[in-house]
Amino acid sequence: MADNARAKKLADLIREVVAQKLQRGIKDPRLGSHVTITDTRVTGDLREATVFYTVYGDDEERASAAAGLESAKGILRSAVGAAAGTKFTPTLAFVPDALPENAKTIDDLLDKARASDAKVREVSSGAQYAGEADPYRKPGEDDDEGTAAE
Repeated sequence: MADNARAKKLADLIREVVAQKLQRGIKDPRLGSHVTITDTRVTGDLREATVFYTVYGDDEERASAAAGLESAKGILRSAVGAAAGTKFTPTLAFVPDALPENAKTIDDLLDKARASDAKVREVSSGAQYAGEADPYRKPGEDDDEGTAAE
């Protein structure tokens, strides 16, 4: 088993090589300039690598980019093997990164919270306190009410 530093170093190399090869070496029109490699993870035994990517565009462009990456997997693995110089070149698995969808979900939830806060602020703008503005007793005040109740 390799140490984590070696796996991280190989993952960084794979990310760089795949990104450069996609930008300059592969002529597939499905993999235009709208595919971005976001992260790469390598297993501890350095046999398998997972490459996370995002695609700028709609669902149709995402599907065509996924098909393009699957068809270019062999070329990309060969480029990684040439650059890494390891005994065994890791197999590549391409996974669409869920980060943009998660960020959009968080943005939608924050917008909903802002709208709710604005509604509460609007409703409470003319509200009055149920009792006094400051319900706490202060030192030095007479405690007449407390002794009369006893």
